[in-house]
Amino acid sequence: MIEQRIQQHFIDSADLKYQAAQPLSKPIAAGVQAMLACVTSGGKVLACGNGGSAADAQHFAAEFVGRFERERPELGAIALTTDSSIITAIGNDYDFNVIFSKQVRALGLPGDVLLAISTSGNSANVLAAVEAAHQREMTVVALTGKGGGKMGAALRETDVHICVPHDRTARIQEVHLLVLHCLCDGVDSQLLGEQEVPT
Repeated sequence: MIEQRIQQHFIDSADLKYQAAQPLSKPIAAGVQAMLACVTSGGKVLACGNGGSAADAQHFAAEFVGRFERERPELGAIALTTDSSIITAIGNDYDFNVIFSKQVRALGLPGDVLLAISTSGNSANVLAAVEAAHQREMTVVALTGKGGGKMGAALRETDVHICVPHDRTARIQEVHLLVLHCLCDGVDSQLLGEQEVPT
């Protein structure tokens, strides 16, 4: 019984990835271009999210600053989810909903990119970060699911919305991880030239 349940998770995850490949390829490509324009002009990507999405923000920053699959110069990225002193100070002195937006206003510059991750698209602190990014003349690359929620409505035409067509959080997060790898690979291929994708 448990083995069948496990196998169904694999099947459901694979099915969603197949279904999402075509509709998400265009916005992911737009996300690659936004990040490429940012880093080639000396900018950086600020990434944020809650829970599993916080882990995704950190995962992305690690692969941008370190490397993805190929050796290349370091690229600027900061996960806004990692400094416990900043997060707890802002959460305690102000409100948990501004833990990311205050960091965006402190660190973000025109031309930078905010990678805003929320499976529901309704995380208040991520929405506040999007607003702060707009105030700083940054481009937002939003990763959502469940129709995009409030974040979908808050984005500008110059932003990029990568919305996973599913309602289940676990499945959305699985595709978000693949999207992040596609973004890293896409930036690398533009910077370093095409290379056959390892299998």
